[in-house]
Amino acid sequence: MKRIITGGTVVTASDTFAADVLIEDAKITGLLLPGTGPKDAEAIDAKGCYVIPGGIDVHTHLDMPFGGTNSIDDFESGTVAAAFGGTTTLVDFAIQAKGTSMKQALDTWHAKAEGRTMVDYGFHMIATDLAPQYLSEMADIVREGVTSFKLFMAYPGVLLLDDQSIFRGMLRAGEIGATICMHAETGLPIDVLVERALAAGHTAPIYHALTRPEVAEATGTERAIALAEMANVPVYIVHLSAQRALERVMEARDRGLPAFAETCPQYLFLSEDDLRGTAEDPFEGAKYVCTPPLRPAHHHDHLWRGLRNYDLQVVATDHCPFCMKGQKELGKDSFAKIPNGMPGVETRLHLLYEGVRQGHIGLNRFVEISSTAPAKIFGMYPKKGTIAVGSDADIVVWDPNKQFELSHKNLHMKADYAAYEGKVVTGAPKTVLSRGETVIADTTKLVGKKGRGKFLRRGGLGV
Repeated sequence: MKRIITGGTVVTASDTFAADVLIEDAKITGLLLPGTGPKDAEAIDAKGCYVIPGGIDVHTHLDMPFGGTNSIDDFESGTVAAAFGGTTTLVDFAIQAKGTSMKQALDTWHAKAEGRTMVDYGFHMIATDLAPQYLSEMADIVREGVTSFKLFMAYPGVLLLDDQSIFRGMLRAGEIGATICMHAETGLPIDVLVERALAAGHTAPIYHALTRPEVAEATGTERAIALAEMANVPVYIVHLSAQRALERVMEARDRGLPAFAETCPQYLFLSEDDLRGTAEDPFEGAKYVCTPPLRPAHHHDHLWRGLRNYDLQVVATDHCPFCMKGQKELGKDSFAKIPNGMPGVETRLHLLYEGVRQGHIGLNRFVEISSTAPAKIFGMYPKKGTIAVGSDADIVVWDPNKQFELSHKNLHMKADYAAYEGKVVTGAPKTVLSRGETVIADTTKLVGKKGRGKFLRRGGLGV
């Protein structure tokens, strides 16, 4: 199959230029002067559009058990939604249950995904038990192409690891060339705050934020970086939400430490006020319960500045959607029982392009934080994350003038609400290609086939 994308402006993390993009057998084989390509190639019109690498979301939770239920998007619906939003690669999380092997967890998540995905995918491993017999498994998991491990400082009894276990995991990661991702909050004191709030009769969703203060995230971030420095290994802080946590990352990077961090669109566009719901129904705020919680709006400027200044490297989604009916309402009488998570995999690029239009970031930085940087950090570059000869033809033809309403009726995520209901953005995918095959056409048409996505065996840190 030979195809050519014509008439567009190619945008990578470093360059912007007019070129036609030649695709053969799932790969990019040429960046050509406009109008000089082979006449026998099928043409895809990109006139007036940007041609960008497909988005890479390195933080999703599809079909994930949590709080007595499962996230509502599985690997079929979640990857279809991703494709509609211009994301062509996901990295999800396999979860080791305490007292069981990581290999068992990986097999479980392979079974969830195999034959169901629309786009390519990989896995991180959430390690919840690093007893010696499981610690020794980490090298086997890396050989399977799962080269990153997520460790938790929160959720006692389920996900939390003590500092000694975290440190052992970091040391082992350094020996085998793996990357450590950290959920950085001080979870034990948070649980005390939750107990006290509930004892005082505070059950509304807003108390999810009020019991997880900024200082808990800042302290957790500082501890994670300190442990990584002692172990002499890189660390990647997931879903950073707040100014003081960002300052801990900035300080580490200023000292030359290999500390990396992501934020998420919800921390750039939503705020603690959304958790308050409405005067008529405060429980409407349950739609916005995620961890870390949404922060006061003044944090937005700090996070955008962090993205501009390279103190934050990635914007991922932490896509972990639950319906209000039957799922979020499990916490109707206690904010602590509301399943944590929001839908986001489909709207990430739309929202980040709003950041371009508002002057927060430039066009090349938009590409970098949504595709190139995650590909480099998580061992997929240059196969993924750029438009270059030899790279996979994961390409989005982005219409910068297309208006699109981020409402439930227009989206394909299975949650029964939209986090940005009524918000109209300018800029949307026109055509989405995964390994040279069109999966989305004319913005709204799904033309890809179920199960065409492939598992990615990733390399190590590539920056």
